[in-house]
Amino acid sequence: MRPLTESVMSRRTVLLGTLGLWFGVMVAACTGRNPSALSSASASPSSSSSPIATPACVVTPAETEGPYFVDERLNRSDITTDPSNASVKSGVPLALTFSVARVGASGCTALSGAQVDVWHCDASGVYSDVSAQSTVGKRFLRGYQVTDAGGLAKFTTIYPGWYSGRAVHIHFKIRTFSGTSKTYEFTSQLFFDDATTDLVYKNASYSARPSRDTRNQADMVYTSNGNSGAMLLASLTPSGAGYAAAFAIGLNLG
Repeated sequence: MRPLTESVMSRRTVLLGTLGLWFGVMVAACTGRNPSALSSASASPSSSSSPIATPACVVTPAETEGPYFVDERLNRSDITTDPSNASVKSGVPLALTFSVARVGASGCTALSGAQVDVWHCDASGVYSDVSAQSTVGKRFLRGYQVTDAGGLAKFTTIYPGWYSGRAVHIHFKIRTFSGTSKTYEFTSQLFFDDATTDLVYKNASYSARPSRDTRNQADMVYTSNGNSGAMLLASLTPSGAGYAAAFAIGLNLG
């Protein structure tokens, strides 16, 4: 197996493929969650039948892991709860679907059996299990899923909050294994449309905080690859009282 630096193809290259159409069909069934209503003071998104898929098979830019990854080994789809005390994080509901594909000469094919880890901050900008944030032992908003036969990994979470110096984002890591041995690892971050974030942050779970200080174009990670930052944007569609987010990933496994 080639190392990651050789396995990830050009960080700005969009490959022709069928992933966009395939993802749009597959992910339409992933938004059946009926989240609780937002507070009356919040801005509610309109309904829509399905999320918007990314248009092609994209070799996603690799990005920094950041300081807050903890390999909790939490195999769960709903990451809103804290296993330490069964509390549930408040926020605008987000149904997040990753579509992971293997990139080949003729396009993309679904990659099954890949472990997708996600972790992000809560509505107050706090990560779980971080000593500097006094959350050691807490495990909210962390978990992993294994991609199914269609290459999909689905999570129930909330729209992330913000913290100083960073735009709104979710971290993710994709790993493949042979038995217990890791054979491949890819780490990156996904971002959200600023206008949508402005709307979400009118909700009571977020509005008590000051206005965020960093938007996408000022974020060091989003802009680290020049114009490729747009490749890190999740496709968002209103869904019930929250949003459905779709993110397609193409990996060159060699």
